Formats: sequence, C-alpha cells, structure tokens
Amino acid sequence: MDLTPVVNSFVSTFLYIIPLLALVIFLKSPFMKGFFGEAIVNISASLLLNKNDYRLIKNVTLPTENGTTQIDHIIVSRYGVFVVETKNMKGWIFGGPHQKTWTQKIYRHTNKFQNPLHQNYKHVQTLKSLLGLNNQQIHSLIVFVGDSTFKTAMPANVTYGFGYIRFIKSNLRWVLSEEEVERIVDLTKTGRLTPSFKTNRDHVKNLRNNAREKQIDNLCPICGSQMVLRVAKKGPNTGNKFWGCSKFPGCRGAVTI
Repeated sequence: MDLTPVVNSFVSTFLYIIPLLALVIFLKSPFMKGFFGEAIVNISASLLLNKNDYRLIKNVTLPTENGTTQIDHIIVSRYGVFVVETKNMKGWIFGGPHQKTWTQKIYRHTNKFQNPLHQNYKHVQTLKSLLGLNNQQIHSLIVFVGDSTFKTAMPANVTYGFGYIRFIKSNLRWVLSEEEVERIVDLTKTGRLTPSFKTNRDHVKNLRNNAREKQIDNLCPICGSQMVLRVAKKGPNTGNKFWGCSKFPGCRGAVTI
C-alpha cells in the first residue's frame, strides 16, 4: 500500500498549522495585549474627544535620572494634562489606592500586579518636572480594557472602558491657556525619545536593571528613593515595623516586613 499521498497530506496540513499556532501565541503575548489595549484608547480618544480641545500624544518615552519612563498616552487640554496608563486584563480586579500590589483573579488562578496608580506616579512626576506643572494642572488616569470587572471600590481616576472619557470631560475648569497647551505639546514632543524599536528595547532593559537595583538597595517601589525603617503609630498595624519612603509625606511608598 502506497502511503505517500497520506504522508504528503499530513505534511501539508502540519505546515499550515505551525504558522497558525505561532500567530495565536503572538496575538496572546503581553506585547500584543498591550498594543490592542492602547489602540482601543487611541481610537476612542480620537472619536469621542474634540480634537480642537484635546491633543493626544501616544507612546511617549522620556529620559529620567535612572533610565527612562514610558507613558501610554498624554492628553493635553485647557482642562489639564491627563497622563493615561492602560491595562488590558481580564477577570476580577481587586485593589486599593495605597496597596503596593493589586490582584487579578480568573477562576482559581490568582495573579499579583503592581498598583497602576503607583506605576503612573513616576510618569506624572516626570512630566510635572519637564513641563513645570502643578498638581491642579496634571491628572493621573488609569484605564482598564478587556473582559475585567472591578470587585472593590475604585477611585474616580481608575476607570473601565470609555469611563476614562467621562472622567476627562468631568474636568470643566480651565487650568491652562491656549498658549500653555501649545507649549506643553511642543515640549513633550521635543523632550521625548524618538519612538522606535530600539527605544522600546532600551526602556525594557532599564526597567529590568532598575528592578534588580531596588531589590539590592531597598529603594521605594513608587519613586525610587531610599526606604527608611519605621513603626506604625496608628491603625490595625500599630506597633508593627515597615519600610517607608524617606520622602514621606510627599511619597507614601511602603513595604511591610
């Protein structure tokens, strides 16, 4: 019995399956999840925010003292500068403003991830320094996209889907003039590193190096300053020791012991 046709058919099918499997794996990768999440925010901002009032700047990488920081979206308007961090996640999301890590739960699987408000803090501080803004002129904004549900109460600046549009439009007081808006847009574009694969690769390398240094030097997970051993003076943890940021109360970074 000649099995050649069967073998050839199997080989042909197998050759089709390999690229399809590679494509599925690529589409489910963290890179593509981030890409799709940012694309959703980009498209909705373009469609739902008046371009004459709101200026969108995407994928901004800025130099810092210890490397770089990368911002998903910056929306500039007379109502302030909105620094947007995007999270494309599914499952139940648990977290609070002052917690170091939040929790993602998918059925029986539990995953810890960095508090996005803390993550966005560095972005906000870097922009404030670059642009010379005060706290009333800049806003931290977190946007979750994907099939996720908040299971704990979230602050107003942690939103899901198009909720970030409502948050932006809820700011009705002018805090910047048209001239200041133009200045901020120009400074941001000239101060950013050129968007490229190399810029992204170097940024990831800096993140890894900084993570190693924080583990060794006991630096603040929020702003990178040195941590100081403290004792809780009130609340349910009264008398317990913890590591607190040396820049308290300006920074409230803390790590339990």
